[in-house]
Amino acid sequence: MCILPVIVPRIPEHLDDLIGALFPGTSVEEARPLAPDAGGGDTHKELGYGRPLRLTVRGPQGERRALVFRTAGSDVFGHDRRSDRAAGLLLAFDTFDAVPDHVRALDVGTVLPGGRLLSLRHGGEFYLLTTFAEGRMYSEHLRRIAGEGLATSADLARCEALARWLARLHSERIDEPDAYRRAVRDLVGHGEGIFGMVDAYGPDVPAASPERLRGIEEGCLAFRWRLRGREGRLARAHGDFHPFNVVFADGAAPRFTLLDASRGGRGDPADDVTAMAVNFVFFAIDKPGAWPRGLGLLWRRFWDVYLRESGDRDLLEVAAPWLAWRCLVLASPRFYPNLKAEERDRILGLAERGLASPRFDPAWAEALFR
Repeated sequence: MCILPVIVPRIPEHLDDLIGALFPGTSVEEARPLAPDAGGGDTHKELGYGRPLRLTVRGPQGERRALVFRTAGSDVFGHDRRSDRAAGLLLAFDTFDAVPDHVRALDVGTVLPGGRLLSLRHGGEFYLLTTFAEGRMYSEHLRRIAGEGLATSADLARCEALARWLARLHSERIDEPDAYRRAVRDLVGHGEGIFGMVDAYGPDVPAASPERLRGIEEGCLAFRWRLRGREGRLARAHGDFHPFNVVFADGAAPRFTLLDASRGGRGDPADDVTAMAVNFVFFAIDKPGAWPRGLGLLWRRFWDVYLRESGDRDLLEVAAPWLAWRCLVLASPRFYPNLKAEERDRILGLAERGLASPRFDPAWAEALFR
């Protein structure tokens, strides 16, 4: 790393406060930006992940030492979300001191409004405080329908409300091709995505052999390249739109509150649609009798209403890998250890059929309950 010959004309007041707190009696004399590489030629490195400043600090006895203060910039290499950048800096703080002969990590923190610096070096796990949603999780309604085998008019109204809400949400399209490619990359390679789900299966899970899981994974990888050129599909999204993240209020009108929006709130609409729809199959998987007049009605109504309201007929051409991901979650022995082998087989079979076809057909679910 080399030093650029540009000197920041004024030392930020709060940076001086931070150094004084870490090293009492010490102040910052100079701050100069650093570049990843000042060399020329073919091997010149233009881009780095950080935005570092070299600080020259002076101690109470006049002694000087050099430090580096860095923040992280947004880029397309998995640092486009604030949470990505926070994770990278926290990981650096947790890692640097464990590596021999490495520069030491002295502090990590966040920049507050107004520029004040808040240290997190003594912190542990992070927390989040939210409001509370009164009502019943949608999963409770689906479990009731599975037990009774019948979807009421109120159940159909709830299903339609969810489909219409999604269509309105997804109508906000976003022109950020890099963000769409990030969404597809996370679908396949993230720890919560397909790779992570597959890795969480053991080697001897009934109906989910390593060979079968590898085939599903490879089918999703092939779809990753089929999704190139579909960047215009990027839309506002929930990111984890399943029945355990929807709370319906009591009363006749189908009013609901959502929980746990994920993945930056942007993605392919197929993510949200398949995340919800596959649960109509899942809740009927051990109660086939609940399909014809119960959960099967909801499955068909959800697809029909969403496709009509959104006008997104291309969704069925891209749905397969998103559906496969959700099927891997529902068939996972980590999440649902009581699932029977034959039930797991049917869920994974739906994923495989989708991946093997150029266009997903919701009618295929009917074959699971004959």
